[in-house]
Amino acid sequence: MTGVLVLYGMDISPPVRACKLTLRALNLDYEYKEINLLEREHLSEDFLKKNPQHTVPLLDDNGTFIWDSHAIVCYLVDKYGKSDELYPRDLVKRARVDQRLFFDASILFMSLRNVSLPYFYHQVNVVPKEKVDSIKDAYGHLETFLGDNPYLTGSNITLADFCCAATASALAAVLELDQQKYPKVAAWLKRLSSLPHYEEDSSRSLEKYINMLKPGLKFEQ
Repeated sequence: MTGVLVLYGMDISPPVRACKLTLRALNLDYEYKEINLLEREHLSEDFLKKNPQHTVPLLDDNGTFIWDSHAIVCYLVDKYGKSDELYPRDLVKRARVDQRLFFDASILFMSLRNVSLPYFYHQVNVVPKEKVDSIKDAYGHLETFLGDNPYLTGSNITLADFCCAATASALAAVLELDQQKYPKVAAWLKRLSSLPHYEEDSSRSLEKYINMLKPGLKFEQ
């Protein structure tokens, strides 16, 4: 590897946590630079030159800038992975992983973002019933995806697990996971929490995120 990988992010961000889990799984050294979105640091001139979409995470690989957590994690495995287990090259297996990644981007994360963004940036603390229902639907889809498998696409952990778990665990800030209704999701999240360094790479930031969001929310009756 030439140069030093640099990850720009905010610790409490689920997509940033997904990238950290991937970097750890690949055993890659990297520099981490905190960007405080609440202080608008992502709108600085320097950051906008690197990422005009002004989002985190952002990866700097020796001058190549990649944003969106899903693009980042796929790139990392394709370029630096010693095997393709996390992101299979087999087209059918990869399609299954991609489907879960797209589900995270378009359904799972959006159900969280639609609550957190208005709260953090516009102090909107009332959560309409339809937004809660969308989270229930997301939990339900994960339960179905898991089926009788330990991970989202089968017996092996993949990037789909890192990305979806980072988001799903954060949904507890809005709606606590009902372990009786979604036992497979609960077992899956517990399984992932046993990964080496999971506490360092994910759990601490997750707890901080939940403590920032959950106490301030109110729900429509």
